[in-house]
Amino acid sequence: MTPAPVPHQKHIAIWLLIVAAMIFVMVVLGGTTRLTRSGLSIVEWRLFEGTLPPLTEAHWQEMFDLYKKTPEYQKINVGMDIAGFEKIFWLEYLHRLWGRLIFFVALVPLLWFLWRGHIEKKLIPRMVAVPLLVALNGVLGWLMVASGLIDLPRVSPYRLTAHLGLAVAIYAYILWMALNLVSERAPVVAPPGLRRFAHAVTGLVFLMILSGGFVAGTKAGFAFNTFPLMNGQFFPEGMYAMQPFWINLFENIATVQFNHRLLAYLLCLVIPFFGWKMTRANLPNWARRVAPWLVGWLMVQVLLGIATLINFTPVPLAAVHQAGALILLSLAVYCAHALRAR
Repeated sequence: MTPAPVPHQKHIAIWLLIVAAMIFVMVVLGGTTRLTRSGLSIVEWRLFEGTLPPLTEAHWQEMFDLYKKTPEYQKINVGMDIAGFEKIFWLEYLHRLWGRLIFFVALVPLLWFLWRGHIEKKLIPRMVAVPLLVALNGVLGWLMVASGLIDLPRVSPYRLTAHLGLAVAIYAYILWMALNLVSERAPVVAPPGLRRFAHAVTGLVFLMILSGGFVAGTKAGFAFNTFPLMNGQFFPEGMYAMQPFWINLFENIATVQFNHRLLAYLLCLVIPFFGWKMTRANLPNWARRVAPWLVGWLMVQVLLGIATLINFTPVPLAAVHQAGALILLSLAVYCAHALRAR
């Protein structure tokens, strides 16, 4: 089969970028839902019925009665009235509705492109993977919520991080495919070592986001709210107090926050060095110009993280910090794509 015409490639790229932008919003919305303690307000997963919110007082009361049976209501929000329930309900409802909309936008245009024969045969499996991955993360999101409806009034940090990590991975995957379709520049002859370095930087940023998932899952952002030391110490007390040892990495608040900081310090060393290597390499100007943006945004992101921490994780600032992480990842993906082997 001959390659798809360029106009079709551009249309497909626009579709992919729209899906990626929606996932970007979804990640930020999910973080806001968690920070406002709204994520456990809807205790059932009704795939089709859940598309509509409660429309009658009786239905609102039914939803509220279900919420009253959860650990979050019984241990944290006991005594909440139905008006308070409605406030946390709407954000979680919007989160779920946006997820359904992402799946719809990922699926319907794809079916149209397939029907019209606009997608190259070799790209079909990669494109079909987009709605399937979106659906998979929806299932993972429900498993995350379900973990907070049993004993403890919080979701599993492992499932939360898996849900976040998959969303971010899907976002990067879609962004990469879109860049493949819109890139019309001549191939870049980049040193293989620099190309590997770009992928390592991207992986490190992704790892940083995953560590942020554990910070969120353990609520570690509400502890050790000082910088640069953690309550006066570089190595905080109790870092390895839990047994077995490995569990400290994922459930010990002190260790989880320390690891998040440590990765930030590492990025502050690695990314400027990578940016310097890019500007020194024999690359076209368009490929080198992104390096200062990557380094500059890293500084912005670090400042956002510090501000979020010392202000005890206010919701607006934390949401901006989470969005900033995705912007940093986007710039890293763009650098890796610019240096890719042709």
